[in-house]
Amino acid sequence: MTVSVLVVDDSGFFRKRLTEILTSSGQIKVVGAATNGREGVELAEKLRPDVITMDYEMPVMDGISAVREIMRKHPIPVLMFSSLTYEGARVTLDALEAGAVDFLPKNFEEIARDNSQLQKILIDRILDVARSRPGNRPVAAARTEPSVPASRAPGVSARPRPDNTPRQRPDTDSSAAPAGSPSDTEAPRRHARRGAAKHYAVVGIGTSTGGPVALQKVLTALPATFPAPIVLVQHMPASFTPAFAERLNKLCRIEVRQAQDGDLLRPGLALLAPGGKQMMVENRGGQPRIRILPGDERLNYKPCVDVTFGSLARSFPGKTLGVILTGMGSDGKEGCRMMKQSGSDIWSQDEKSSVIYGMPMAVAKAGLTDDVLSLDEIGPRLAEGVC
Repeated sequence: MTVSVLVVDDSGFFRKRLTEILTSSGQIKVVGAATNGREGVELAEKLRPDVITMDYEMPVMDGISAVREIMRKHPIPVLMFSSLTYEGARVTLDALEAGAVDFLPKNFEEIARDNSQLQKILIDRILDVARSRPGNRPVAAARTEPSVPASRAPGVSARPRPDNTPRQRPDTDSSAAPAGSPSDTEAPRRHARRGAAKHYAVVGIGTSTGGPVALQKVLTALPATFPAPIVLVQHMPASFTPAFAERLNKLCRIEVRQAQDGDLLRPGLALLAPGGKQMMVENRGGQPRIRILPGDERLNYKPCVDVTFGSLARSFPGKTLGVILTGMGSDGKEGCRMMKQSGSDIWSQDEKSSVIYGMPMAVAKAGLTDDVLSLDEIGPRLAEGVC
């Protein structure tokens, strides 16, 4: 089934180039183009495309305002195009919180230098976004004040729309479950067990598409006195992780910052893996600390959940909790397998509350999950169940 796309961008050259690439495969049809956010909102309502691509800096109405309007009136998955700069990161995170599902760099050379690879990445990302569940993005907590290498074109994510009935998306052969499909892709639901609180040396959380707002939802539920260190792996480029860590730190009662080589783990501190690199945890002499390593070109994701979780399994056998949240692909499955083999516990997000049910599905289908939880349950369960 063909995926319909509305392109919203004030650059005629960019609209033409993107349209040529997307329509080259025969899987995607560009049904309209808008030159500003206001026109984009109007065409979205008129055309009801499967996916909207959105620039953020446009006349009349900017992209973030347009995303908010679209999510309020008729939620449709939105793919943002943004710059890989610190300011671009802040704007993109705002767009994701407003409702966009994912983003890619607007400079195509930052996605891929080879035209055939660029074409594949762009088309695959549109198809992935078309399968997303825009109705499952959680309401952001109240403020207290792209599959390609993640270091180049990672997937990140999204904020929830109102609880409208999700529009059915085209069926494809992705690992992510199409909206409105039965739960045959999901492992049998394991209901939360409200037993006694358990001690963990470290809590590890891994995520990709849908992760930024999902992490915000989880971490803002934790008290400042949270008794365990936390390590976070979010597929995100190097220019974005500092801004994302700062954003989380402002919203949360625990401390959140981007990890640096040699950082010591301590209770109430969440360390975010820097984009473009790998983060490992080592435990020597009873002083667990972070090791930041160059991103291995052989690995698809930088940072990679499997790498971090594998190091947790080796450093703290049987003493860690791994949590896999929404995301494309299966990163985290092998790391969770290592943790599970060492005797540690694994939780995964359920299909219904995931923007993309890829990573948590891979873990659940492999039989590695101790509990399958909704996003709303995970933060409170951590707050109540970790001592």
